Amino acid sequence: MIQEQTKSQELLDRRKNIVANGVGVFNTATVEKAEGAIITDVDGNELIDFAGGIGVVNAGHCPAPVVKAIQEQAEKYIHTSFNVVTYEPYIKLSEELAKILPHGEHTKVMLISTGAEAVENAIKIARQATKRPAVICFTEAYHGRTLMGMSLTSKVNYKFSSGPFAPEVYRIPFPNFYKYRGSRDMEEFVETELKRLKESAHSMVDINSVAAIIVEPIQGEGGFNPIPQKYLEGLRSFCDEHGVMLVFDEIQSGFCRTGHWASWQHYGVQPDLSTYAKSMGSGLPIAAVLGRAEVMDAAEPGTIGGTYIGSPICCAAAIATIQFMKDENLNDRALHIGHLIKERLQNFRKDCPEIGDVRGLGAMIGIEFVENNDPGKPLTELCSKILKGCAEEGLILISAGTFKNVLRILCPLVITDEQLNKGLDILENQIRKHTSISIY
Repeated sequence: MIQEQTKSQELLDRRKNIVANGVGVFNTATVEKAEGAIITDVDGNELIDFAGGIGVVNAGHCPAPVVKAIQEQAEKYIHTSFNVVTYEPYIKLSEELAKILPHGEHTKVMLISTGAEAVENAIKIARQATKRPAVICFTEAYHGRTLMGMSLTSKVNYKFSSGPFAPEVYRIPFPNFYKYRGSRDMEEFVETELKRLKESAHSMVDINSVAAIIVEPIQGEGGFNPIPQKYLEGLRSFCDEHGVMLVFDEIQSGFCRTGHWASWQHYGVQPDLSTYAKSMGSGLPIAAVLGRAEVMDAAEPGTIGGTYIGSPICCAAAIATIQFMKDENLNDRALHIGHLIKERLQNFRKDCPEIGDVRGLGAMIGIEFVENNDPGKPLTELCSKILKGCAEEGLILISAGTFKNVLRILCPLVITDEQLNKGLDILENQIRKHTSISIY
């Protein structure tokens, strides 16, 4: 149990007084220091981190080689702008990304600072490559909070009174098998959803005006919904047929989280363009767009980028992070963690009717809470109570989903089995406390 939090409350009070209310508070934890999968708050309490900075610290908090790389680069030079002065870390990181995330025979890379910037630039590249204006996205999608990112993002809560939004953005239903399958099996469900996709070319937007279709192979904020294999294959074929760029947003699912460098590698379906950020730099602001060279080079000089495109310090952090992930074999570690979490929660689910689904790829696991096993009846308040109870016991968790009824587990992949099981013990205890399970 967490001890008295005098300093934490004082810090939170100061936050409330000075920080704009629009900046979200997903969890009331504070931090004095962090290492591995443990956060120590300003009152000295040790907290198990199942949020990972919203999927940013797959390599753990403050991995020593990354800290060292940041320090060494900061002593050399901090900023020149890659537009003005070319530097080694940008080139080296780009070469490494092309190796681990190849897009055809020749891959090219651009670096920026944030995931939303990556999405914005990917759309600009796709539009220039196709000379078309329109973009198709999906329900339950999250692509950032810049103008184009927010336009592509589905959740209304992120968009209150923020319009008008970017034009020529069209949305179709994400093939969420758990929520929309009804009595259909996977094959029949996918067939129906692909038919809906094809009909959109006649009823929603002229497909000859569509530059790109952007999709998260496993949705993040939308509730950790994996796209069905056959649907993604059908989406690839549809894009090929109509000359549309297929863009994969891997910002939350990339860099070992699912057991691969990107979740699309599970599917064996190649994107034309893909976007990355979050865990690429272990917490430093860096992002990337990768794509087939002929697509990337369609963008005219000066039309993509910005002042902080690939900060040398952030590049150094990302290079060290990728090497650390290789050295620690974090792709395999993610599969181990995911197996352990799923095994425990699937067994636990048998006695808890409020758990509608446990799903995900690798160590990207979502737990959806619903009433009477009905996907149409989200238990938002229950999810909130469990989160609060976990916080009181020293476990940091955050929610996801349109109705915030999905708990998402994004623990650092360096977490020990002992820490992981302790965190799951806390989670299971809180689920018992707030649901119909009566056996302790």
